[in-house]
Amino acid sequence: MCLHLFAQKKNDKQLQKAQDAYDAAMLQLRDGLVRDAVPLLGKAIEYNPAFTDAYLSLAGVYGEMKDYAKAVGYFRKAQAIDSAYAKYYLLPCSINLAALGKFNEALAAVDSFLMIKNLGEKSIKAGNYRKECYQFAIDYAAKHPNTNYVFAPQNLGDSINSKQSEYYPSFTIDDSTFVFTRRGEGIREDFIESTKTKDGYTASQAINGDINIEPSKGAINISQDGEWLLFAGNFSGKGFGNFDIYQSYNTPKGWSEPFNLGTNINTEFWESGPSLSPDKNALYFSSDRPGGYGGKDLYVSYRQSNGKWGAAQNMGPSVNTAGDELAPFIHADNQTLYYTSNGLPGYGGTDIYMLRKNGIQWSAPENLGFPINTVDNEGSLFVASDGVTAYYASDRADSRGGLDLYKFELDKAIQPAKTLYVKGYVTDAATGKGLPSAVELTDDSNEQVINKVQTDGTGFYFITLPVGKDYTFTVNRKGYLFYSDVFPLSKKQPDSTYQKDIQLQPLQLNAAVTFKNIQFQTNSYQLEPVSMIELNKLLQLMTENPTIKVQVNGHTDNVGTPAANLNLSTNRAKAVVDYLISKGIDAKRLQYKGFGETKPIADNNSEEGKAKNRRTEFVITGL
Repeated sequence: MCLHLFAQKKNDKQLQKAQDAYDAAMLQLRDGLVRDAVPLLGKAIEYNPAFTDAYLSLAGVYGEMKDYAKAVGYFRKAQAIDSAYAKYYLLPCSINLAALGKFNEALAAVDSFLMIKNLGEKSIKAGNYRKECYQFAIDYAAKHPNTNYVFAPQNLGDSINSKQSEYYPSFTIDDSTFVFTRRGEGIREDFIESTKTKDGYTASQAINGDINIEPSKGAINISQDGEWLLFAGNFSGKGFGNFDIYQSYNTPKGWSEPFNLGTNINTEFWESGPSLSPDKNALYFSSDRPGGYGGKDLYVSYRQSNGKWGAAQNMGPSVNTAGDELAPFIHADNQTLYYTSNGLPGYGGTDIYMLRKNGIQWSAPENLGFPINTVDNEGSLFVASDGVTAYYASDRADSRGGLDLYKFELDKAIQPAKTLYVKGYVTDAATGKGLPSAVELTDDSNEQVINKVQTDGTGFYFITLPVGKDYTFTVNRKGYLFYSDVFPLSKKQPDSTYQKDIQLQPLQLNAAVTFKNIQFQTNSYQLEPVSMIELNKLLQLMTENPTIKVQVNGHTDNVGTPAANLNLSTNRAKAVVDYLISKGIDAKRLQYKGFGETKPIADNNSEEGKAKNRRTEFVITGL
């Protein structure tokens, strides 16, 4: 009897120690000291190995720390001790299972949770929401078979990340300049930059200039050529209400004083998340202004010929939902847009989605899938010009503090086009003076202009060049002959960029242009559709200059008889003239002539030389 009482008192003492350790852990959790609660909960279990609540609390703590495997393990231990009690925690257990990618197990767990009698309305709603997410994940996996994709985010290290949170990464197209936002004290957010070196990136520091004086800022985006910064800010006395979108120019003294983009972009409501297209002609952003489809919608504004931004347009119900659409990012290919949404089916919280442009239409939103999207809220994504390397902010286990910036490789199925660029100066062929001109890149497959830029006052231009397709490149300025070139990138993958300085010929007698992409069917004078890109430039030239007259000349290689080549070249030149007449050009302003094989410009003994000799050109014959 005495021995029994002694054992009982000893057991009571152990149980009290366990409870004391557990209570101390709860105080740590109340104060947000999640990691400090772990050893205390461990002590509680050491004193009382059957302490179900301690196991469940450890499961919750490890889930908070994103150590999902341990979270599930401790839940299983609690379940083994008291399954009737632990079943009420099947919902958070299912979330941890889903975080590990075990969606079938997660679905089974949440189904068991929803079978509990007398669940509250809030619990039923939460359980059904997670059930929809897990079913989405299972269905998505069935439609997207395993491609052996490995998701392995790499922390960008101490030169970029700090004890504060870093987010909204943005790079120039050559990766030489890296900018992002860093959280400070209170409402302060600072814009930070780093420069690429052969060994990585320089130690990050505050961006030069006055741009960081105002503490209340947010999302930042640098133009692909590194000349503009677009960002969200709440500048006292400069805005129209809540956060507005501002711009700053790169100057020799640093970034210029920010200026508000005006009422076509900004309202008295919230605007943020700017993303500038590579040709600087489209600005995508998010706003909660009235008239949208949900809380926050995506909008786009197009830059007009006078350089001012047009009225922002809602991107419509195929993109926007009853939820929030945020953080748009238009890739350097100008054809792929990434953004976040919590209003579309997904894995839970906010997921990242992708749109692809087909001509002038955007595709339906596509979820980027697990493991990029998870049960947590995903944030902004930036994809480098190589189309493979992606950057995002996350609070993973190796974070230096809060959100850190990471890089990883995208699965091939969700990659945009690898994008290079061509840059140079447009000048007057006679004087060498720089010419402000229009530069266009047209997709040969559908004749859609995918990039269009205006050179600056010195004639400098910078235009992105996505690989994987064939393009016609044209330069126009009133009073000059247009320039054209071809970038056949559908089959080759160049690794270097292009420097192309262009001399435009003034409109004058006998000035000539050789078309680079006028194509005919073999041994035919039937124009291929791609020919319209250049023909319409000639049409524009003759429309803008109603007094000029031209002669179109046709040439062939030496394959075939001279008579047949003369006839073919004549008919091809006539086909060009006929097209212009069909578009309203007076026939009196047009002549055509075939020269057959008589005027070669290259050696006909090689295929390359023959291709150069098969050409169509036009000459100014009257002003």
